[in-house]
Amino acid sequence: MTVAGVESMADDAREKKDGREQPPADEAALSARFQRLGERLGRVHPDRPSESSQGRRATTDASGLARGFRLSTELVAGVLAGAGIGWVLDRWLGISPWGMIVFLLLGFAAGVLNVMRAAGVVSSNTLDPPGSKQ
Repeated sequence: MTVAGVESMADDAREKKDGREQPPADEAALSARFQRLGERLGRVHPDRPSESSQGRRATTDASGLARGFRLSTELVAGVLAGAGIGWVLDRWLGISPWGMIVFLLLGFAAGVLNVMRAAGVVSSNTLDPPGSKQ
């Protein structure tokens, strides 16, 4: 493309045939290699979703977002519950600020434990002896 006698650098990268721009030979070869690699990976790992499956990707993103909200809610709920219990004990027993400090820390620990349980890192029955069955 020439405008007032000035050529752009992109003019050299593409050849024009029949009025359309064609990619250079090395770019076409690279695209073909990527295509073959994708096909081979699809045969080796058939359980993995392909790049073209946008429906599954949108569902995965939505469930990941929902899981993130759930985990963050678990943590915030633990901290708020601990702070609330500490505040009530401070008012009732007149031991301000110690009830709030202790129960805020306990609420944080409980929130972290709930997040780990919800994420599947820790099993739900951590207080049961290892050999016992329910």
